[in-house]
Amino acid sequence: MRSAAVADVIDLSSDDDDEEPVPSTSTSSSASARASARRIVSASPRDITPYALVDVKPALLYPLQSPGVGGGGGALVPVKEELPVPLPVPLLAASSPSTKVAVPPPRLCRQFWKSGDYVVAQRNPDADAPGGRNRLRINPKFLHSNATSHKWAFGAIAELLDNAIDEVNTGATFVRVNEFTNPRDGSPSLLIQDDGGGMDPEALRCCMSFGFSDKQSDAFIGQYGNGFKTSTMRLGADVIVFTQNQKNWVPTRSIGLLSYTFLMGTGCDDVLVPTVDYQYDLATASYTQMLRHDQKLFSSNLAILLKWSPFASEAELLKQFDDIGEHGTKIIVFNLWFNDDGDMELDFNSDKKDILITGAHKKVKTNNADKIATQNYVSTRLRYSLRAYTSVLYLHIPANFRIVLRGHDVEPHNVINDLMYPECVLYKPQIAGLAETSAITTIGFVKGAPDIDVQGFNVYHKNRLITPFWKVANNSYGKGRGVVGILEANFIKPTHDKQDFEKSVLYQRLENRLKEMTYEYWDLHCHRIGYDNKKLPKASRALYRANQMNAGSSPPSAPRQLLAADIPTSSCAVPTFMNPALRQKQMGLKRNFDALGSKTDSADQDGVHSDVSQRRRFNGYRTLTLENDKLRGECLQYEESAKQLALKEQKLRSQIAEARKKYEQLLQEL
Repeated sequence: MRSAAVADVIDLSSDDDDEEPVPSTSTSSSASARASARRIVSASPRDITPYALVDVKPALLYPLQSPGVGGGGGALVPVKEELPVPLPVPLLAASSPSTKVAVPPPRLCRQFWKSGDYVVAQRNPDADAPGGRNRLRINPKFLHSNATSHKWAFGAIAELLDNAIDEVNTGATFVRVNEFTNPRDGSPSLLIQDDGGGMDPEALRCCMSFGFSDKQSDAFIGQYGNGFKTSTMRLGADVIVFTQNQKNWVPTRSIGLLSYTFLMGTGCDDVLVPTVDYQYDLATASYTQMLRHDQKLFSSNLAILLKWSPFASEAELLKQFDDIGEHGTKIIVFNLWFNDDGDMELDFNSDKKDILITGAHKKVKTNNADKIATQNYVSTRLRYSLRAYTSVLYLHIPANFRIVLRGHDVEPHNVINDLMYPECVLYKPQIAGLAETSAITTIGFVKGAPDIDVQGFNVYHKNRLITPFWKVANNSYGKGRGVVGILEANFIKPTHDKQDFEKSVLYQRLENRLKEMTYEYWDLHCHRIGYDNKKLPKASRALYRANQMNAGSSPPSAPRQLLAADIPTSSCAVPTFMNPALRQKQMGLKRNFDALGSKTDSADQDGVHSDVSQRRRFNGYRTLTLENDKLRGECLQYEESAKQLALKEQKLRSQIAEARKKYEQLLQEL
């Protein structure tokens, strides 16, 4: 029997790596299927589906003990049937015991939330247990159902950006997000590229599999080994990955295709991922095919890639490595999903410097300046603008790293710089068995409050934004309007899509504390943005209004109309703890404040004058403290960069020495 030409596919969940290959024991079923297919091809044109180009049904595959995905499978070989190349549509339905007719594949719905219907081709149930042992398979429909964890397209893109940010440890300096035109049909696709360390052939197969992740350090954002599959399948039906790596000083290039269109079009009952690899040949100074098994297997994989990817030739595939450099990864998501209105979900046309959510960026026409300011603020724009979302996605962008969106750098937006009268509040969660941890929350009024309708907390986890402008204070009377906060909460775990937190006890306690924090801040400072704060002493309220009148603000009879622009800007410079301890006692607040000296009743009656004098004394100390922390952080970054550069220098020297050694060996052989 001739050897089977099979795809070097990845079994995404198998744990039977130690199984021996079981050869095909009979050719009768294969011959019968080929004869049936020949009858189909010889039929009249009206009876032939344009996709019926193969002669047998899909093979049942199982992992061969060989270099494959560690712990999860490797190259797959057929048990009963050959796997033809390419695999257009092997859906053969029996209309009678002796006659088989071609059944056209179901048309792939381009709307993501309606594309979960999947039909598996008829297959032989006797081929379920290779070697007498059962094997867990993954139905291709799981790719769609798994991707539904992302309700928002930008959340899926953020997953891919996280992978690029994690590559900073391997020397990445940028991640590029852009539109890519599919050369087959001219349709827009999404391109995400970085110059990180790239992946070797084994790492690519782990990336394409479920649950494989070497990101166990707290320094990494992703740790589950599931983000690539969920994010790419949420954005489009198909994704092709190009990656170049120099592990062990041997440059390699690998290409992998995860295609829902391919699986659905062929009616496969398992997730198959064709991959091909290339290795640099020092003798010819070029990349040559890297045969993991044999030439026929490589050709099979390549044929599937050329059939179902945007590239029709091997030369076009390899040309995609031209702009990757010595190492890096390029991801192209094509056949992008449509929304319920039949329009492509990602809008590349409305703004040539941005990627928008189709239909979500339509602003309400209004002449109201307050509504216009609210619509233009980042809290509103991030819902539909990828540039706005990525500008606040990371609390701190690593040094010398750039996020390039459609050819233009994304400027980080620090929400702390938008705050008036900021304060820093220390929060220490108390729970049994939890190591002592804390989070510093910076809270204040957003510039333009209360006219601009914005409030909530930006909560980060390991430098990554999880909940943007989380509105914890929900009420109908406007208390908390304009109050915005920022904190990094590493003591609670985010959900798998990184768009929310797990609803744990710690999460509930944090939510309650942030709500209290909002109301406390409001009660102390709402008079600064024009509200009549009845919780202040009468003398302080009268004096504050008089000072505002002298400054040219609105009259006391209309405190709500007080403009934020009339408030002195000197109080917006640095976060401070502005209220005295006696006022804290009067209002029954839970906040902890630094002792700035003893306060008397007469000082409290002086109200605003005492408050201003305290602030002046404290601002100098607080400014120096913040500057010291900033410089310490920069020093740590420089030290880490120096270590990385030293390691890189050592690796390059070793690589040069190895190259010289091989060069001398080649000279001796000549």
